[in-house]
Amino acid sequence: MVQVCLNGGRGAGDGVGVPMIPGAMGDSAAGAVLAGASDVHVHPKTPCGRDTLSARVVAATLEAIRARVAVPVGVITGAWAEPELIARVERVRSWTVLPDHASVNWHEPGAEELAAALLDRGIGVEAGIWSGTDGAVRFAASPLGPRVLRVLAEVTDASPKTAERSARSLLADLGTAHGRPVLLHGEEGGTWPVLRLAGRLGLATRIGLEDTLVLPDGQRAMSNARLVEEGLCEYRRARRGGTASPKRYGLAARRGIRR
Repeated sequence: MVQVCLNGGRGAGDGVGVPMIPGAMGDSAAGAVLAGASDVHVHPKTPCGRDTLSARVVAATLEAIRARVAVPVGVITGAWAEPELIARVERVRSWTVLPDHASVNWHEPGAEELAAALLDRGIGVEAGIWSGTDGAVRFAASPLGPRVLRVLAEVTDASPKTAERSARSLLADLGTAHGRPVLLHGEEGGTWPVLRLAGRLGLATRIGLEDTLVLPDGQRAMSNARLVEEGLCEYRRARRGGTASPKRYGLAARRGIRR
């Protein structure tokens, strides 16, 4: 499974390819799914470009994306979008349109309460375990661990020289991960080395403008679709060797597009 991460904490200053409004997110998701992505991760944004958990904005974002694609769509619940835990849980409980899944950063205070609120609403939980935090230790002790949809092993080491080593260390810390599927990904300079490692290990991964603005050769990525094409090629090459044509994945993914 290759998830596309559409925008993340990026802003308008990061280029026109980063989708900031619901319509653009829908268009970008459609292109990424056509290129081969099988899942969508998005940060709903206020009109001024700030991440938000607002029921109104989450609904508009999900509806715009679902009007274009027929794959699962997930959102964030990060503390930066709503710093007060009680307010964050209430935001989740106020959602009128529900995502298929939502990420919960296990190192953040109140992760258990937030995950429980999501599960109570029938929303899948992606347990975000960041390298360099105590998230793995907390998750190992969590009674909710066996109930999450998947584990997001998030490598925060942005160095292309050391990111793979950091990824292997994070995976070792996760251990059996309560038997849940693991999605491994990196960010910035560590994006491509970690994606290739995921390929070699046969783990799910993700790629998109949230994680990197550049292609493997260092050129600027103009869209999420382009990153997904290159990501699938790099993943396949790492997994099986040889070369891979992006067009194969795009053709296979068209069933996930809404016209």
